[in-house]
Amino acid sequence: MKKRGRFLTTMGGMNALSSILAIIAGLVAGFVILLITNPSQSLRGFFTILTGGFSDMFNIGTVLYYATPIILTGLSVGFAGKTGLFNIGASGQFTSGTFASILIAIKLSFLPGPLLCIAALAAGVVAGAIWGLIPGILKAYRNVHEVIACIMMNYIGMYLVNYLVKATGIYMQQKNTAMRVPVKANLPNLGLNVLFSTTDGVNNRLSSVGSGILIAIVVCVLLYIVLEKTKFGYELKACGFNQHAAKYAGISEKRNIIFSMMISGALAGLAGALHLLSGAGVQINVDGTLAAEGFTGISVALLGLNHPIGIIFAGILIGYLSLGGNEMQLFGFVPEIIEIVIAVIIYFSAFALLVKNLLAALARRRAIRREPGDGEEERA
Repeated sequence: MKKRGRFLTTMGGMNALSSILAIIAGLVAGFVILLITNPSQSLRGFFTILTGGFSDMFNIGTVLYYATPIILTGLSVGFAGKTGLFNIGASGQFTSGTFASILIAIKLSFLPGPLLCIAALAAGVVAGAIWGLIPGILKAYRNVHEVIACIMMNYIGMYLVNYLVKATGIYMQQKNTAMRVPVKANLPNLGLNVLFSTTDGVNNRLSSVGSGILIAIVVCVLLYIVLEKTKFGYELKACGFNQHAAKYAGISEKRNIIFSMMISGALAGLAGALHLLSGAGVQINVDGTLAAEGFTGISVALLGLNHPIGIIFAGILIGYLSLGGNEMQLFGFVPEIIEIVIAVIIYFSAFALLVKNLLAALARRRAIRREPGDGEEERA
């Protein structure tokens, strides 16, 4: 038993180490690209990546603003991953959440501000849950792989929202976007926009960050408690580890698949609602582009090792790097370089995960072989 405990502790350390090494590898790759594209400005550009997010309070607030939706889409993917499912449909769920939120916010604009905000948030959560429920039902009752179903739902969601924006009368033809959310429906800032602001003595730049980041962090903590401290979370994880063993133990496999995908979709829908109601003037573009936040969530979940608390830090890191990529333009670099850096981090994370699983399998075999000796030591 002692060796098993040491084994689990060692694997936890390997998990953290794999993510750290992946981040370092991505940054090194980014520096090499900067050297190739513009050697004279490479050091300044790389320094901007490392320090741009902390250069002033406004940039820190911007990092938190960037991180808010991708923390929740990352949690959406990570929660499904904990239960043995791969939710690649966070993009469609995110889009459905944004549409439901703006529709409720505009059509029920006669409601008082706080009630309207809550109704719009709830609409986003419900819409995302429904969009996640459909692949869950297909997986549970027809054994349709969730990846295939989610990819289809991404495109169905995108084109359906484009149609509904026009059909429901909230379309602005001049801008090819949906209308803006009424100001009173926006989330309260709780003074965070002032806290993360800068001034040059004349003008005061208010940050876009608001209470959304606090909601995202609280949801991550709650999901951690659900997964680690409740019977429901234990059953979900049991199905993820081994569906056949869970079924033999009396756990409803179908029910947990449906619940997992529905909760996962609700989280992505909440991400869309928070993004729309942030007060930053976000609008729905009526075009043929899938929401990038859903796919960035896959990166966040992978880097955070599907752990709710790890996902918080991974989301902030990706937001930090994204801001650094924008700041690099001051030195003549294109912002797409940071996308390469993030991609390298994810590739190395995936490779580290593969190596970790192989090492875990070897260590588990050794632990099993040595178990009789452990029993003898305990009896002695």
